Amino acid sequence: MKAFINLTLGVALVLASLQTAEAARIKDLAKVQGVRSNQLIGYGLVVGLPGTGEKNNAFSEQTFKTMLNNFGIKVSDSLKPKIKDVAPVAVHADLPAFSKPGQTIDVTVSAIGEAKSLRGGTLLQTFLKGADGRVYAVAQGSLVVGGLGAEGADGSKVVVNTPTVGRIPNGASVEREVPSSFNSGDTITFNLNRSDFTTAKRMADVINGLVGADTARPLDATSVQVFAPRDPAQRVSYLATLENLEVDPAEEGAKIIVNSRTGTIVIGSQVKLKPAAITHGGLTVTISENPQVSQPNAFSNGQTAVVPNSTINVQQENNRMFKLDTGSTLDELVQAINQVGVAPGDLMAILEALQQAGAIQGELVIL
Repeated sequence: MKAFINLTLGVALVLASLQTAEAARIKDLAKVQGVRSNQLIGYGLVVGLPGTGEKNNAFSEQTFKTMLNNFGIKVSDSLKPKIKDVAPVAVHADLPAFSKPGQTIDVTVSAIGEAKSLRGGTLLQTFLKGADGRVYAVAQGSLVVGGLGAEGADGSKVVVNTPTVGRIPNGASVEREVPSSFNSGDTITFNLNRSDFTTAKRMADVINGLVGADTARPLDATSVQVFAPRDPAQRVSYLATLENLEVDPAEEGAKIIVNSRTGTIVIGSQVKLKPAAITHGGLTVTISENPQVSQPNAFSNGQTAVVPNSTINVQQENNRMFKLDTGSTLDELVQAINQVGVAPGDLMAILEALQQAGAIQGELVIL
């Protein structure tokens, strides 16, 4: 798990301290392969707008005439209809896994022309197609628009939120079921949300500990394959048991993420520093290692050991100095620089220099 500690450094500076990972359910760590939603999209018309619809243009006129022709109304090519109460729109929705014909899903409607607002409009019957070009749902209904706009005679206007985008709750009826491979074969596969060899291995061990040896096996850093019964009812019960098993996910790798646009820095506690010294402008940062020998008391049956002792020294031209006599982690480096009052840009430059010098044991990602 990640615990984030906010440090004030001119702009947001976030230190991610990775603690011991807590157990999580398999359903929170992975998804079942083949069980997924599908994106649908369609093109339609919104009617009934109070003069805030589309201005006259070629494709909106063509769409309007086609709709009338579908109802047996012939419109000559020379006729230029005024359609300020009509707007062409793009309609999209997500079709959940295992959706059956007759069920309903929410749809989002977005103007694709020059319409000023969709408030008060009604979407006419629109076919929603999948990536294969087949119709999977049909949408129709009155729009719920959260935004609004108002315009004065002098050209001044006020726009709140986005009046050209609306939603229709339960606005589409499912007409076709998407085929699923869930009930086929002798196995099911869990795909981890975050690829990690250790987590995949631990997940397989937990499943094998419950069901039996060799029931689950990790295929790679993402996938864990599990033998499952073929009967659909038994497979559902089997999966319901497996997805509620708890697994201890692996700790994240040592990583530093720097967003140069926002000045945000995220540092994992697994990141370590090697002894190094950096001078950036009027700032000098020195990291040194002074190992000490720990001698046990007489007759204590202890052993002599070498104890690491790190020192981080930060100095600027104005002779302000901060000295830290603890382990050399980036957590302590950031705290030292923060107390001195270094600008975020200087800290980013220091991290980049440490990375180039090989003094950071971790990955530096600059966005």
